[in-house]
Amino acid sequence: MVLSFQCLQAALGKSVKLTLTCGVFQGVLQHVSPGRDLLLHAVKNLETGRSSPGVKVFYSREIVNVELLDEPDSQKRTAVLSECASAVEENKGADMGTAQGGLGSSPCVSPERQLRALNNLNMNSLPGKEEEEKVEYTVVNCFQEKFGPAVLHLKQQGVISVVGEGVTLCRNGKLSWLQMATKSHIFLFDIFLLGPQAFRNGLRTVLEDKNILKVMHDCRWLSNCLFHQYNVLLDNVFDTQVADVLQFSVATGGFFPHSTCTLQECLMQHLKIPSKWKILMKHEQQMALENPDMLFLRPFPSSLLQVLALKAMYLLLLHSSLMDNFMADLRAVVHAYLSTSQNGSEDHLGSIKPTCMELPKELRQLADIQKLRREKAVKEYRISEDGLLIRPVIELNERNPQKDETH
Repeated sequence: MVLSFQCLQAALGKSVKLTLTCGVFQGVLQHVSPGRDLLLHAVKNLETGRSSPGVKVFYSREIVNVELLDEPDSQKRTAVLSECASAVEENKGADMGTAQGGLGSSPCVSPERQLRALNNLNMNSLPGKEEEEKVEYTVVNCFQEKFGPAVLHLKQQGVISVVGEGVTLCRNGKLSWLQMATKSHIFLFDIFLLGPQAFRNGLRTVLEDKNILKVMHDCRWLSNCLFHQYNVLLDNVFDTQVADVLQFSVATGGFFPHSTCTLQECLMQHLKIPSKWKILMKHEQQMALENPDMLFLRPFPSSLLQVLALKAMYLLLLHSSLMDNFMADLRAVVHAYLSTSQNGSEDHLGSIKPTCMELPKELRQLADIQKLRREKAVKEYRISEDGLLIRPVIELNERNPQKDETH
């Protein structure tokens, strides 16, 4: 008998035995995703006898058999997940990567290895711990109590930041977390546990609201995932990656860079983020590359929750910084307007008709400024064959973090 999603939901809270492509495990079923990924508590490896702390996720593509240990009827105890079995057969000896929408190349990473990797992010090992100020955030992983007030708060905002965390974030990927920050709150929505219902219950309304500005970094990937998996059509987005390129063009007199910047590079370029957070984000990125399944561990390590919250918070600050940069030339010209009107000669404005739309000399100075910037950029940057400026790679010096305060 094939266990349907509904049958697995009915088995929540019961002890199950899982036969995987890489071992046999036993635990208490805590959650079933629509794709039949299973979340088990009190997990024991029946081959080694070792028990795992907390909660562990098992992906449908790994599962061969599910045995309900609490079911007295022997005919109902074992069921083969045909979809998972066929997926296993199709992918034997093949790469389980992005083409199949898989969750990583190592489907059976031991809990011991995962925990050892997470320990590398211990906050005690980071520089400047004595000055550390942890960011406050709210984890929303169920629909009772926190979800409703969180959505209500988001709907009342004019500007929010949005960050997505998952594996191969696109139409075939897996979304694990969705972080949203406002000026006063940071919400971490556990999409892995909440499922598609999170968007039907309010997140979709927020993300599609034309009156709420969504600040994102390289929105293409998360937009692709949200549209094709959750029927969410993002609207009114301020993309900081696009804004960074435009700001670079203004600063260099019209040149464009040869490449875009990651979120971390933009934060290092435009904000004075503390060095310890730079290191923490870099470690988190390295771990995600080495073990993508890390994002689906539950309970999620508090040190990594801090990283998720910080990304959303800093993204909001990055938006403000970029907007200030965009407004710099405007403020300069307006200042020139005011100076001319207040300190200029009496005949200056007197010779101009109120209806005259001829371009004032103050605005014409912008062309001279752009020319100077362009000449300076040619001296400071190497130019690619395509005529693009090659800006230097922003590197994080972990040994001397105090020196790494790039604006």
